[in-house]
Amino acid sequence: MTRRPSALIADDEPLLRKSLARLLGGAWPELEIVAYARNGREAIEKFDALQPDICFLDVHMPGLSGVEAAQAIGRRAHLVFVTAFDTYAVQAFQHGALDYLMKPVETARLADTVARLQERLRAAQPRPDTEALLEELAVHLRRKLGLSPQSPAMPVGSAPETIDAPRAGTPLRWIRASVGSTLRLIPIDAIDYLRSDEKYTRVAWHDDSHKPADALVRTPLKELLAQLDPQQFAQVHRSVVVNLRAISHVTRGDNETADVHLKHRTEALPVSRSYLHLFRQM
Repeated sequence: MTRRPSALIADDEPLLRKSLARLLGGAWPELEIVAYARNGREAIEKFDALQPDICFLDVHMPGLSGVEAAQAIGRRAHLVFVTAFDTYAVQAFQHGALDYLMKPVETARLADTVARLQERLRAAQPRPDTEALLEELAVHLRRKLGLSPQSPAMPVGSAPETIDAPRAGTPLRWIRASVGSTLRLIPIDAIDYLRSDEKYTRVAWHDDSHKPADALVRTPLKELLAQLDPQQFAQVHRSVVVNLRAISHVTRGDNETADVHLKHRTEALPVSRSYLHLFRQM
């Protein structure tokens, strides 16, 4: 039996992941989507685990960009980039050996890409050597974000913001962060929790309709905690700070463990033993 071709789709927007999968289902029914990833780091991990033939990578993702993920994957897969607005990147794709799709993805363009991929797979063509072009693109993204050439790049349009320090004794009232291509001022009351994410802090918050959302900021969690109202925010784990007003309930487990459940989110936050005393009266 002939093995079906397989693919991974990486995009930080769930709707765009689903949309591309749906379009691929129509253009290439035999293609099996074996994994979805929300960022570059997750794309690399899932690629290493599943080894798909093709990777569709959004250029602009939080953490590691699609370009940096492609550098890690290298010639082990056929690469197709998906991008929205970076003119420099599109020009590089057009003059290089890399396939790309523009957002919103057009069916005619996708059909051309699918035809090229099918031909490469049929002919067992080696993956093109794109190392130099990928490095050029990665440097471009870093410079566009004002980072040093050696720094890990954050995605254009999703770059974390640095928190403006409040006046001494005045707690933060909002956090400025980029969500997609939009600069948002996130009210402190809308934050559900904060989690340390390598060199950044993940801000988990909800909008006016209580729809959960996420953003990254450059300010370390420890610095943020010092600027928050201690009557409203509490550290429950070495890497997690929770908004006490966002808590729905706390469930206790065995061996002095507990989980915090939130009003507007489905995930539960573990409570470290050293912070369990905060909830003994709950």
